[in-house]
Amino acid sequence: MSVPFREALKFWAKLGFISFGGPAGQIAVLHQELVEKRRWISERRFLHALNYCMLLPGPEAQQLVTYIGWLMHRSWGGILAGTLFVLPSLFILIGLSWVYLSFGQVPWIAAIFFGIKPAVTAIVLHAAVRIGKRTIHNQALQWIALGSFLAIFILNLSFPIIVLIAGAIGFWGGKRYPQYFTQGNAHGKSADKHYGEALIDDNTPTPTHALFSYQKTIRHSIIALGCWLLPILSLLYIFGWKTLYPQLAWFFTKAALLTFGGAYAVLPYVYQGAVDHFHWLSANQMIDGLALGETTPGPLIMVVAFVGYLAGHIQHLIGTSNPFWFGVLGACVATWFTFLPSFFFILVGGPLIESTHGKLSFTAPLTAITAAVVGVIANLGLFFAYHVFLPRGFGGSISWISIVICILAAIALFRFQKGVMSVLGGSALAGLLTYFVATLIA
Repeated sequence: MSVPFREALKFWAKLGFISFGGPAGQIAVLHQELVEKRRWISERRFLHALNYCMLLPGPEAQQLVTYIGWLMHRSWGGILAGTLFVLPSLFILIGLSWVYLSFGQVPWIAAIFFGIKPAVTAIVLHAAVRIGKRTIHNQALQWIALGSFLAIFILNLSFPIIVLIAGAIGFWGGKRYPQYFTQGNAHGKSADKHYGEALIDDNTPTPTHALFSYQKTIRHSIIALGCWLLPILSLLYIFGWKTLYPQLAWFFTKAALLTFGGAYAVLPYVYQGAVDHFHWLSANQMIDGLALGETTPGPLIMVVAFVGYLAGHIQHLIGTSNPFWFGVLGACVATWFTFLPSFFFILVGGPLIESTHGKLSFTAPLTAITAAVVGVIANLGLFFAYHVFLPRGFGGSISWISIVICILAAIALFRFQKGVMSVLGGSALAGLLTYFVATLIA
């Protein structure tokens, strides 16, 4: 017995609208729905797929959805599952990005973002601590995390270079000191827990379409290359190489291939490129974009749609054309080139993983890279804190209200284990309250 394709599509479409809470929350929802409730896949097979997705660069929750969709209903099942997981947040973020640029200076909307910014700072620092607890379990990895933090904070070293150095350290350390560079199951779940018989159970044979073959590997690789090459050549033909949209395509391709360690690992790289290098948006706009990404369903990495929209919209503000559609094009280009490699990794790498399903742990280089990512995310949190607490730089005044909101948000996250949505909602209300009190006093 198998799940009808139509029923699976309904679930994947629903998931795209309810998947709040970042990667950890989304994976928890997937586990609850597919392993515990619907029994579409067993605990061990679920964790096997998850461990593979956590080895890959890019958003592990979206890759896991794609993997399970592919395992159940072949290539189109994986493609549609992964696409439906992303589409709702793309449309929502395009709409929110337009509202942000069109009405962001309206006092009460600005007050909401004023309250959300310090909460985002607390959320990023909380993510660094959470990932650190999961991955940094010895002194060697602590030194790698500290070294990456100092490398980006003091030396302003680019994120890809940090990844390469950490990977090299892990490769060397894995051979010399393997006990320091091994990792257990993802998310600390036990693969021995059983919820009853599943449609894809521990001992269910690998479906025929999921078996490895050189012909399928070559075919999927050619298709993926075509899906990357044709759009980028079209953008080059229409706009020219040194224009915005080909730059967006190339930049987010690199982001998709180089950012190991989950959604928060993408943020430092996107910040370095979009804010520091290309100047597509400001630091404060980047913080606002992360806040919008946290409050919408779908992968947190969808903040790339906000970056792409702002880049396209702002660049075409002057002229006779409607900047909205240029922003939409920017958002779509950023999303396409960010997620395309994820589909490639699953459809090409999935058969290899299925041929060895049992236990799959982090490789030594990936363990070191994940430790380095913790240091980079901590630096990003401090960067956000600087721009939020000192909005006019060191020479300006300190925003004590922002500091108080950040501390309260951190207490809610660390002490009371509150969800991201409730923390952002409370911070937005605090921003509004501050605005109304200031209005009354004035």
